[in-house]
Amino acid sequence: MVAMAGLVGCIGSDLFGTDGLRHFNRWVPAAAWAIYRLFVDAPPVLHALGSIGIPDRTRRCWEVYRESLYHFDDSFQPVRDHLTVHRSALLHRHSSEFPMRHRAEIYGRAGLKERLSISTLCSDSGLLAINLFRHESQPEFADEEVDRVRRVSPLVLTAVERHIALRQKEQPAAGLLERLPPREREVCARLLKGWTHDGIAADLGISSGTVKTYRDRAFERLGIHHRNELFALALAEIGVGSPSHR
Repeated sequence: MVAMAGLVGCIGSDLFGTDGLRHFNRWVPAAAWAIYRLFVDAPPVLHALGSIGIPDRTRRCWEVYRESLYHFDDSFQPVRDHLTVHRSALLHRHSSEFPMRHRAEIYGRAGLKERLSISTLCSDSGLLAINLFRHESQPEFADEEVDRVRRVSPLVLTAVERHIALRQKEQPAAGLLERLPPREREVCARLLKGWTHDGIAADLGISSGTVKTYRDRAFERLGIHHRNELFALALAEIGVGSPSHR
């Protein structure tokens, strides 16, 4: 109960990644976790990262994963059919089971040895994964620990889903922009705040022409052509109007 109360208390916080993991560790110790959604035809969307007791390399590992490795990650495929019938699934994999590049860029970089994932399907056809990692300095997940994670997974999923919903309500374009590369995301976030191209250029330390290049690339990915369409997409994220209304 203490662990659940602590996890619930972190919902909506900027520190959910680290504080949430600390409270989860009352159930089962993990050196790091990464919470994200995977899509069939779009880049993954990150919701939280955190590590405890090890050098924090989770952010760089995520960047590498999102830049390219997710294209080749089929590790969740075995549970997709299961999730069409059941609310959640648990997947346990060792680093040795991943392709060489994935193993080197993620597990080798951060000194991780295995992953225990709680997953569920989302209403937007994405797959939400709560990934718990053990470090090389830790023992492997024991059978009783895996069972404990299975028992608490419904509570953890509910807390994580509530956190995601609350954060997206506070930042309505977060899910939309998270699918863009970093620079395109930064430009679009400032466009949504009403910034001019010159203002964005000064803030990011790039030229106005480069701002327009990033804008055009982002608009192409999003299937739009004008700033007002970007606003419409952001509104549609929270169910206010739709792109067709613009």
